[in-house]
Amino acid sequence: MVGTVQPQLKVPIVVDNPDGWGPPEGPAFLENQLQNVPYAPFSKGEKLGRVADWTRNYNARPNTRGGQEYSVFDFAFDEADEESFRLVDGKPPPKPKFGPRWRFQQHRQLPQRKDEEVEAKKREAEKERQRRDRFYNQNRNNMQRREAAVFKSSVDIQPEWTMLDQIPFTSFSKLNYSVGEPEDLVLCGALEYYDKGYDRVTPKSEKRLERFKNRNFFKVTTTDDPVIRRLASEDKAVVFATDTILATLMCAPRSVYSWDIVVQRVGNKLFFDKRDGSQLDLLSVNETSQEPLPESKDDINSAHSLSVEAAYINQNFSQQVLVRDGNKVEFEEPNPFASEGEEVASVAYRYRRWKLDEDISLVARCEVHSVMDLRGQTQFLTLNALNEFDPKFSGVDWRQKLETQRGAVLATELKNNGNKLAKWTTQALLGSADVMKLGYVSRVHPRDHFNHVILCIQGYKPREFAMQINLNTSNMWGIVKSIVDLCLKLNEGKYVFVKDPSKPQLRIYEVPNDAFENDYVEEPLPEEEQVPPPAEEETAAKLNEEKDGDADV
Repeated sequence: MVGTVQPQLKVPIVVDNPDGWGPPEGPAFLENQLQNVPYAPFSKGEKLGRVADWTRNYNARPNTRGGQEYSVFDFAFDEADEESFRLVDGKPPPKPKFGPRWRFQQHRQLPQRKDEEVEAKKREAEKERQRRDRFYNQNRNNMQRREAAVFKSSVDIQPEWTMLDQIPFTSFSKLNYSVGEPEDLVLCGALEYYDKGYDRVTPKSEKRLERFKNRNFFKVTTTDDPVIRRLASEDKAVVFATDTILATLMCAPRSVYSWDIVVQRVGNKLFFDKRDGSQLDLLSVNETSQEPLPESKDDINSAHSLSVEAAYINQNFSQQVLVRDGNKVEFEEPNPFASEGEEVASVAYRYRRWKLDEDISLVARCEVHSVMDLRGQTQFLTLNALNEFDPKFSGVDWRQKLETQRGAVLATELKNNGNKLAKWTTQALLGSADVMKLGYVSRVHPRDHFNHVILCIQGYKPREFAMQINLNTSNMWGIVKSIVDLCLKLNEGKYVFVKDPSKPQLRIYEVPNDAFENDYVEEPLPEEEQVPPPAEEETAAKLNEEKDGDADV
């Protein structure tokens, strides 16, 4: 730039030593060249200061040593730097100031030696390994006990029976089949209105479960149904069943306990039946749980006792949550199983027909339990109840969790009772119910299986709930279609489908035509231990008498 004086670089005098390496000898070199380079003798054991400090303004202040100026080269040892310089943290750990109590409370915050940290990590790893071993052994023992507990078949396999085939459940998972919307052929019975006040019930305002001894419930099998006999004589379909039987087949891959279904091939028609006293009339409890139930039949928490208890809870629950003011929705025909003047439960039977293919149609009797008016439209409801018998088995206390963590309670029930919930959802879909109501019913006391309370009720749309529990309708109909095709290839006669008690597979037996008649013994249990259908009123009365009038139906 114009007017600016450029600084000039002064090249220092470089003295050459022609006689060897290093500076030349003589005092002139030392005075002129090394006057600002102080020298301090040192040994290997001594500490050094800065060799060169190019950031220091050495012309700004005088040197304390002999009045000389500082240079960038300074070999002098600086005591101030030595005091602040640390290579490693060699300070001892701080001592506690407030005695043993403070030391105990602040133990985790105190630094530890390296070997102590290694030992602590080893101890934690050993504890974790022991915990995993205990968990593994516990699960293994539970599975062994569970296999032993459910090793009984639902029906005694007779020596004259012929096993035709074994179908593993894994083959069911790949099946898919779509059917159209069903057609209502006949509607029977009458429905009472649902009491919406029960939707506001909470564990803090629980309702005592009532007993309905005067209302009759019917669990009639397919071939004993007069309406199905009439439809069969009119050739309305080829296959006939009930929603309970269809739901059992559709949800077969989820089942753990053994069950059986009787199939009769009469001409070109198929009838899917259940035996008298079949387990299909009862409701399983904790079927899909990993924790086994007590094996003793006399225990109130055994699988058999809980099934009977759950069946009676469901029957009473489905009648208690109704308005019961005499106002009913009546259908074309009355209840086909009730006598004149007999008081029957609120139920409607929808005889529906599905077209499986061009030549095969299926008719099933489906149930709905109540009706409800919503925005001027009448909606059909199914009513079912989950029952809590002991929080120790599930690990979730309903009275504490239902208000704040209802989703966690439902998730636990899906884990422990997945098959039962899937069957209820399937029956609601078959009956085209608009809403399925699930009640949460618990014992008054874990050791009192006679008295119960309603803790809350929640409603779901069947299709949405089916998606939530991963229930595929196409797969369900694929299972039914494959079984129907298999049965139509069989000769005329009677057959039994038995779910293997210890393996996920279905066995098909050919049985005599007189099997399961009144004089035919097929139950594996002694007569005094056989379970009659809980739906009959005489059975309910007899059970109440045996329980000294305190049985909870």
